Amino acid sequence: MRVAVLIPALNEAASLPAVLRDLPRVWRVIVCDNGSTDGTADIARAHGAEVATESRRGYGSAVLAGLRQLAADPPDVVVVLDGDHADRPDLLPELIAPIERDLADFVLADRTRTATPGALPPHQRLGNWLATRLIRLVSGHAYRDMAPFRAIRWTSLVTLAMEDPSWGWNVEMQLKAVRKNLRILEISLPYAKRVAGRSKISGTVRGTLSAGARILWAVRYYRKDR
Repeated sequence: MRVAVLIPALNEAASLPAVLRDLPRVWRVIVCDNGSTDGTADIARAHGAEVATESRRGYGSAVLAGLRQLAADPPDVVVVLDGDHADRPDLLPELIAPIERDLADFVLADRTRTATPGALPPHQRLGNWLATRLIRLVSGHAYRDMAPFRAIRWTSLVTLAMEDPSWGWNVEMQLKAVRKNLRILEISLPYAKRVAGRSKISGTVRGTLSAGARILWAVRYYRKDR
């Protein structure tokens, strides 16, 4: 299979080299630079990755820029991976294996049972719990996590018509995947503290509240077909 990895990144120069070093060889790697000022894009190119530039801030905006870059010659599978090295890039084969074996269309990492101490602070665990419970309430599907490390068939992704420019991206994907009857699988994978810097979500109170509000909005907005 042709696998493309998208890495949305905003000022991840300190951790990105380790992420790119530990990634297994795949068809394409695109760092989706979301307006970094620390040389993230230059580091990506120096390590052999492509760069998709998106100045409009937002997690979803960054990933959508990467998808646009893939559209002319799409892969079989898209993997989304954060640039903070909290997830294990070397475990990408485990993530995509169920798709390769035609057991799933959409596979997510589950951090809830494997995160090292401090990797998922209490407020992040609470927000994750609330979001997954709300998704279950509106869709009937019981997700365990909202992990960013995820893989999906390109043909399945196209049917989702993704649009959210912000932290609501993962909620949109998970709700639409249920609605489109994708075969969904969560697998437990290790999760550690980020290599450097602070998380854009859990690292500050403002970031946590802002992301939380957007996630709650996304659950309400994407609960119905549109």
